[in-house]
Amino acid sequence: MTAAPDGLPPLAALETARLDWQRDDSGEAAPRSTAFDDVYFSRHDGRAETEHVFLAANRLPERFRAWREARPFVVGETGFGTGLNMLCAWACFDTQAPAGARLHLLSTERFPLTREDLARALAAWPDLGPRAATLVAQWPEPVAGVHRLWLDERVTLDLHFGDAAERLGLLDGRVDAWFLDGFAPARNPEMWRPELFAAMAARSRPGATFATFTCAGVVKRGLAAAGFAWRKVPGFGRKREMLAGEIAAPPLDERRTRTPWFTPPAARPPRHVAVIGAGIAGASAAAALARRGIAVTLIDRFDRASLGETHLQGALYVKLAVDTNLQSRTYLAGLLHSRRWLERLDPEQRLWRPSGVLQLALSEREQARQARFLSNHPLPESVVRGLDAEAASAVAGIEVPGPALDYPCAAWVRPLSLCTHLAATSGVAFRQGEVTALERDADGWRLGLADGEGLRADQVVVAGASEAAGFAQTAALPLQPVRGQVSQLAVPEVAPTLGRVVCAGGYVPPAADGVLNFGATFAPGETDPAAREADHAANLAELARGLPAFVEALRAAGADLSPARLTGRVGVRAASPDKSPYAGPVPDAEAWREDYAALARDATRVPDITGRHHEGLWISAAHGSRGLASAPLCAELIASMICDEPLPLEQPLVDHLHPGRRLIRDLIQGKHDSASARGVGNGS
Repeated sequence: MTAAPDGLPPLAALETARLDWQRDDSGEAAPRSTAFDDVYFSRHDGRAETEHVFLAANRLPERFRAWREARPFVVGETGFGTGLNMLCAWACFDTQAPAGARLHLLSTERFPLTREDLARALAAWPDLGPRAATLVAQWPEPVAGVHRLWLDERVTLDLHFGDAAERLGLLDGRVDAWFLDGFAPARNPEMWRPELFAAMAARSRPGATFATFTCAGVVKRGLAAAGFAWRKVPGFGRKREMLAGEIAAPPLDERRTRTPWFTPPAARPPRHVAVIGAGIAGASAAAALARRGIAVTLIDRFDRASLGETHLQGALYVKLAVDTNLQSRTYLAGLLHSRRWLERLDPEQRLWRPSGVLQLALSEREQARQARFLSNHPLPESVVRGLDAEAASAVAGIEVPGPALDYPCAAWVRPLSLCTHLAATSGVAFRQGEVTALERDADGWRLGLADGEGLRADQVVVAGASEAAGFAQTAALPLQPVRGQVSQLAVPEVAPTLGRVVCAGGYVPPAADGVLNFGATFAPGETDPAAREADHAANLAELARGLPAFVEALRAAGADLSPARLTGRVGVRAASPDKSPYAGPVPDAEAWREDYAALARDATRVPDITGRHHEGLWISAAHGSRGLASAPLCAELIASMICDEPLPLEQPLVDHLHPGRRLIRDLIQGKHDSASARGVGNGS
């Protein structure tokens, strides 16, 4: 697989596993890979083999019983296959670990099974049935990247789809125990190569163990060269011997020599975190932290639970670049993440609907852009597909004037209801008020409130919109307010119903509760909260441009489309100059300008200085109009950083979101006190 210019693999659908099914010793049909001519698990007893080779040889039962760390125990695996090893580790953890312990599983897979094959393979173990059902229900699309699944309140699984060595080379996290699995070295030599063992070593914690079914010479040599000590131990069934071992002193992570400023601060899991801002960024961050057992105080000027029914709908959607870039990768990961997150959070679909999103191409230029995008990104049709005007009209339920991109996995969401739901997560305490100052001392952070009261917290997450840059510690981060107005129309019962959220210059979801939302205007630099009739007129004009047949059908049904009769909702979002969110630790801007001043003279002269950050201060901001696709993933990213867990994105994407990226860019370009640094203008 050829890497893209950003160093990551192409953004494309992965080839799924090709199987045939052979009878095992019990007469049950077991999966066999036709590509590698090898079985996924022992025909003798796959479950017993897993427990012997991977659980017992890594001493997991006793290690789980003794686990008292605030961070989760991390198990890494090469070759997810049917997931049997991971499900057995989960079952072992449930029976052995103390109540407060957490488990983080991560596994690579180059050829993921289809959902149907996965369910069939795991049906061989009825006692694992509930766990298998949880896995199958969240099974991701075959797209390269990191896919986070929540198996239960204590157990998380990250599936890293792609080549094992490549995936571990991109992993941001460290492992306590390795399951070195995969098809036999003689049948799949591409996996068992030096790069795999080196990546395993670099992502290991001191004392990390490993176990593998094979004793092949290439494996012993590769492990030893990477720093692992190995020994032969009794194998399982017909295999007389296998390997187990550990690594006492893993090598230093050399990836940071080129970007030392992005080195994350040491993780210190807190007892209490204050989250400033209860919109989607703050509410999702609060819920993510509370799920990890951390007490959270969520602070906002407005209590969304008191706003009543707003009928507001937001679109969970993305618009990806024609040529793959880091921003597109991040937003696609966020779209897929949010879809799984919503399904897990609200299976009854009271807060959202899996409607899909249709992105219209209303000009020849846009049609050409969409065609180039599809040519460059052969993604699964379940993620995105191109439709001609006739097919697009069929899924929209109304005539559309041209071709479109269809995102079947996208959705619409009730954003205010979603935020209220997240704020009610157990462990989250809501406090209404305005934070005016942040001060750090030896005991943590003191938050000054506008009413004169104060609040203390071990750590703080700043998650407001444009006001997120209103603190001394965050003032150097460029943020621009963007006013947007959505129009709302009470639709007659006989009005047509859309089958998709439809986007062009604006968006319109299917009407809900008798109200049609459409818009939104885009006014950079404006903050006026009052609705404007002129903006209603602009939204109507955009709706008519994109869906003229729909507007005529509304009029025919008796809808009054005069701007003066519309109601609306106004929001002020925030955007960064490069239109990607900020998610991570807040840099000490003055220290960065001092430590990395040499970059202004020569960008290749990278000082060997670790980036200094404001200890215990984090930010999730600049989500703009696509916060439903970015904020939940950024919340999980920040919570994982705070709690010393493997991260839910590849390291280049984590760096892409780092709040200090613009500081480094401005230093390299000699803009020490530039308009960009002050958040003025809309730099690129």
